[in-house]
Order: sequence, then C-alpha cells, then structure tokens
Amino acid sequence: MGLLHIFYGEMPEAIFNTAVFFKNSYDDAWIVDEFSRQMIADVDKSEVLGTGVIDSSVLGKIAPERLSGGVKTLMLVKFMPDRVFNVSTCGNHCAKWLLKIAEDEERTVNLRNIMNFGDDPFSIHVLNTDQVVHSMRELLPIAIQYV
Repeated sequence: MGLLHIFYGEMPEAIFNTAVFFKNSYDDAWIVDEFSRQMIADVDKSEVLGTGVIDSSVLGKIAPERLSGGVKTLMLVKFMPDRVFNVSTCGNHCAKWLLKIAEDEERTVNLRNIMNFGDDPFSIHVLNTDQVVHSMRELLPIAIQYV
C-alpha cells in the first residue's frame, strides 16, 4: 500500500519546471502506458494514437510535449518515483490522479498552492507537520499555513 506525501511551500530539491524536465526526460513507453492513456483521456480530453501522436480534442494531432502541464507532471510523478516534482501546475482535476498514483507506491510531491482532493476520504501525509490527514476539512487548515 502506498501513500501520497506532500510538502507545502518552498522545497529546494523539488523539480519546479516540469515542462522542460518532461521534454528532456520522458520515455515513449510512458505515453502508451495504459495508466497514462487514462490520465490523458481524462485530464486533456485527448486520445493516444501512438508513442509520438496524441489526438487532442482542442489542438488536433499533437506531440507528447504539447500535452498539458498537468498531465506531463502526473507522468513524471508516476514514472520517476525517486524524484520530487512541484505539482502546482496540476489543477484540481489532477488531484484524483495523484491519489491513484500513490495507491500502490509511495510518492512525495511539492505543492505551493491549495489543491482540492475532493469529498471522498483519502490518506495524505503532510510532511511539514508529519500528520496523516483523511479529508479536505483536515488538510485545509494545515496547507494554508504553508502556501
């Protein structure tokens, strides 16, 4: 069983510019991975046609580098577990995917804003205070202290 660990606020070791990092680090296999396909379909409303082509409902046929910042960051979190990424480029629509990524494996992310993880119960370890919280009601008062 995994857990999502979040550090709120400035975190020097976190990779902040995820778009540039993704462009220089991603692997073609990430794009066609079933988990990625589901994230891309949900977050970007786009369909993966192959390793180098995504059919975007807004942009037409695009390269992986043109995916949204949120999806690129989610893929980095998923496929590079030993790194810590700033997930502030991810909107609230990415929150459920961060929780899904951390269902089976530990993941640590940096967040510099408030992200809404929804109404369903969850488990998030807030590194700033070393507390595990299970709802937005528990998370919000802690997060606002640091962002």
